[in-house]
Amino acid sequence: MGKSTWLTGGLIYPQLADRLRAQIAAGDYPAGSFLPSESLMAQQFHVARTTVRRSLAVLEGEGLIVTLPGKGRVVVGDAQTEASYRYQQIAGVLREQIRAGILAVETVLPSEQALRRQYHASRNTVRYALAVLEREGLITTEHGRGRFVRPLNN
Repeated sequence: MGKSTWLTGGLIYPQLADRLRAQIAAGDYPAGSFLPSESLMAQQFHVARTTVRRSLAVLEGEGLIVTLPGKGRVVVGDAQTEASYRYQQIAGVLREQIRAGILAVETVLPSEQALRRQYHASRNTVRYALAVLEREGLITTEHGRGRFVRPLNN
């Protein structure tokens, strides 16, 4: 490997983020494709794995890539990529039920346990889906009582 593959001086992770961004823009990693693993990139660029992780966090913050737990990092631009998140699928179903009136205003949502069984998902996945709906203002949590559908702000 020649000198051009070594990253030196200053903060390295922005330089690596720039290189990866350029590779994505050039089509080396088209939309929907997986990036190499952190350890492989660390070897390729002769940097620490934490440096790779920080540069990938920059790209994720910019919306160029997403992390799919257990799968890796994928270049965004493909609608299927975002739908691959299980919590987004669950939130999407519940969102549609709320908007369609299936889950009426002030109705208590099923418990986390019931949602876990229904969607065959982990507790954290269900909680993340519910957190998305709460941030969107579709549901509210009342301590000791559960989660309820809020009135829609149309």
